Amino acid sequence: MSADMLHIDVGAYALGLLEEPDRRAFEAHLSACMACHEELGALRGLAQTLDGIGPIAEPADAMPAPPEPGVVADLMRHRAGRRRRYRTARALAAAAAGVVLLGGALGTGYTLGADRDTAAPPARQDGSTAALMRDGHRTTATDAGTGVTGTVAVQGKAWGSRIGMQLSKVGGPLACELVAVDERGAAHTVVGWSVPAKGYGLAGSPQPQLALQGGTALRPEEISRFEVRTIGEGRTLLTVPA
Repeated sequence: MSADMLHIDVGAYALGLLEEPDRRAFEAHLSACMACHEELGALRGLAQTLDGIGPIAEPADAMPAPPEPGVVADLMRHRAGRRRRYRTARALAAAAAGVVLLGGALGTGYTLGADRDTAAPPARQDGSTAALMRDGHRTTATDAGTGVTGTVAVQGKAWGSRIGMQLSKVGGPLACELVAVDERGAAHTVVGWSVPAKGYGLAGSPQPQLALQGGTALRPEEISRFEVRTIGEGRTLLTVPA
């Protein structure tokens, strides 16, 4: 609550109309604001006077007596201030919701901002794995021992390499990872996933293949090969040349 808003809460505080958060905020403000302190002293006298007056019988057809103008004006300012705070809170909530929706919309693609190639045609700005497999440099391999087959696609980026993969003929349950192996033999994890019991591309599998993507800080020319490994055991299921 701003200092200006606190200044108009004097009458509401004197009459005990502030809600608990506003009351605490006003009391903190009151200790350092002489103008509000003096105004509160005058209004407290009025509040005590009103509190001490019992009900007065009036004729049934009598119009209710209007309250003091100063009290009405103060309460009206307080009400207006509360309305402004309510509108501000709603505006902030709407703005926050807009940011969340925008973030969700942008999040449907894999990359943002500098990841897009401004010189490329619109089709190449599709962030899907299918587009990466279509436009990237692709290599396919099959492991004779495990029977696993896969295709890896690579696109060079300013930050390194964007990598997509399609994998089939693999059974589960397994926890796997795709690693990029550099020229010195060091492995760099690209992406990890789990294989369900029925696997991918096997008899009874719900899906013919697994498609996913990830990235690495290595540039395409720094990658010598890709390996699909089991997590934990470190067993290599498939090796794909870069």
